[in-house]
Amino acid sequence: MSIPSFEELSLKDEDCLSPIESQATDTESDQELESDGKKKFSKHMSVAEVYMEACKMVGVVPVSSFIRNHSSPTMTLTYRGLGPLGCKALAIALMSDVHIRTLELAYNHVQAEGVKYLAELLRANFTIQHLDLSNNHVKSEGAEHVAKMLMDSISLKSIKLSGNGFTDDDAKYFTEALSTNSRVTDLDLSHNKFCGKGGEYLGQLLANNEGMEVLDLSWNHLRMKGAVAFSAGLKVNTMLKHLDLSWNGFGNEGALAMGEALKFNNTLVHLNLSNNCITNEGVSMLCRGLDYNETLRVLLLAYNAVTVEGALALVNVVKNTPKTALEQINICNVLVNENFVNLLQLTCQEHPGLEVQYEGVGGFIAQKPPKRIDPMKVIQDYLDKHKLRLWDFFRNIDKDGTMRVPVTDFRKAVQQSSIPLSRFQIEELIHRLDRGRTGMVDYRGLADTRKQMVRDHRRQLKKVESRQKKEKQKSDRILKTFQTAVEAVTPHSSMIFSPGGAKEDSGGPQPFSATPLSSWHHIVMSNSSRYSIANMSGDHVHLLGETSPFRPTSSPAMRSYSQPNLLVESSNSPTSKSISAQGVRSDPETDYSKLSPTGNSLTRSRPALNTQQPEIKAKSKKLKKQKVKKHGVRDSQNPTKSIK
Repeated sequence: MSIPSFEELSLKDEDCLSPIESQATDTESDQELESDGKKKFSKHMSVAEVYMEACKMVGVVPVSSFIRNHSSPTMTLTYRGLGPLGCKALAIALMSDVHIRTLELAYNHVQAEGVKYLAELLRANFTIQHLDLSNNHVKSEGAEHVAKMLMDSISLKSIKLSGNGFTDDDAKYFTEALSTNSRVTDLDLSHNKFCGKGGEYLGQLLANNEGMEVLDLSWNHLRMKGAVAFSAGLKVNTMLKHLDLSWNGFGNEGALAMGEALKFNNTLVHLNLSNNCITNEGVSMLCRGLDYNETLRVLLLAYNAVTVEGALALVNVVKNTPKTALEQINICNVLVNENFVNLLQLTCQEHPGLEVQYEGVGGFIAQKPPKRIDPMKVIQDYLDKHKLRLWDFFRNIDKDGTMRVPVTDFRKAVQQSSIPLSRFQIEELIHRLDRGRTGMVDYRGLADTRKQMVRDHRRQLKKVESRQKKEKQKSDRILKTFQTAVEAVTPHSSMIFSPGGAKEDSGGPQPFSATPLSSWHHIVMSNSSRYSIANMSGDHVHLLGETSPFRPTSSPAMRSYSQPNLLVESSNSPTSKSISAQGVRSDPETDYSKLSPTGNSLTRSRPALNTQQPEIKAKSKKLKKQKVKKHGVRDSQNPTKSIK
């Protein structure tokens, strides 16, 4: 049986009804889909009949489940093998549908072409609110079409894009689309391939979006710089409530950045950090943010490298933070000890709603084995304590003074003395002093023990200091990167507020000082040179708090808090007061402590220039002018030298 042609399916103009108004389209597929939906089907045809005709037109087999349930508010078509053409037929049928609210199309190999048709569908259909496109091989080719769908749709509230192979570059399209779309409240981007750069884009998405409440980014690769940049976006986000970051490899670096974000975020309620390679050290860093957070209720940390120490730290945070909102902590793979159980019982008396899920009792706090004591050091400490020399101790058995005594005499002398050495330590000492097994102990090696002890002590101190220095440098580097990312993604204001908003408690943590952009963040500070201290002497500037008729333009690429809050004065603006050489008004009645950015608790920028500095430079210029005048007088007195 032959398939009806395009002309055979067409009806007369008076019997046709367009399901949508004529709209301008950007692609050939949009024009084709719109034309297909406008002139072939009668207004008296049902959605099922339109779908059947559309399937015949594009040459695909109709899905019986759609025909049976086309009037249901939820249309589930998972595992139906629709493909791109099946999506086209479905889109034509749903152009004028008013019943379906949820459309589930997971596992249908839709690909990028099918997403084009669905994007055109959502431009015309105003009833579909939930769309599932998980595992449809959309990949990078369809990411831009998905972004177009998000920008054009006015009814879509949630979309699932899990398992579509999106990469770092694709995150840019989602950021651009959702930065202006505040209607989508639920986004699922799990099981994709977002890494470091993707974390930067997604951090910008969180910073700019004002409507998203649920975000699932589990099973990606957000770690190191990507985790830090994403956490920076979370710090300034004001809407997100549910965040799933499980199976990302956040590590302790990401936990540190997340702790900094939680100090300031006051909307997040549910946080999932399971399977993220976080150790006890990372938990302690996370707890620094929990000390100040008052909204987080659920914290999932299952299947991380956490032991009893980390579990105790989490419960102690709840116990010592009266305003905490934590109600559920999941560390279901951790074996705890009795001390943890007792602490949890005390904490639950103050916070009766707290629920901590752990594996059971039987854990222990790992302790380092006691350090082996050097017997030579024990002897040297004994001699120092009793103010004895080595010769005084062995002179009774070493009559000749050769510092060589038989092994038996040496063992007997040490055992009869009050030196706190065990039998094993004495044998170890004999073995070290009689390496050749000659039967004679050469105790001259004990004479050098003092110098060796000093050298070993210094070497050990250097190792400890070096390790602590490296850890501090690593932590500072992560915090600087975090602050830089915060500055880059913060949208509207040039001020960073203290944790918790307008709190009266002055004991909260202070934001970290701004630092130059790191090499990994691709932001060009095109206008930063004009604000450098070296170039400020030639500019006429106002102090913070004064008005100016002209404000220098700032591009989105220039959002740095490390620059001073100064306004460039227009050359045409009238000046009623004198301006010093450094650009600061030399009005003696002006209170610079009030005008300085450092005096404002809300401003975290470079400290204002000292008011004494312009006077010094002004004096230096006066001195230079006087020197020039003196040289001019000398030249006038000696005209021959000037001629030369």
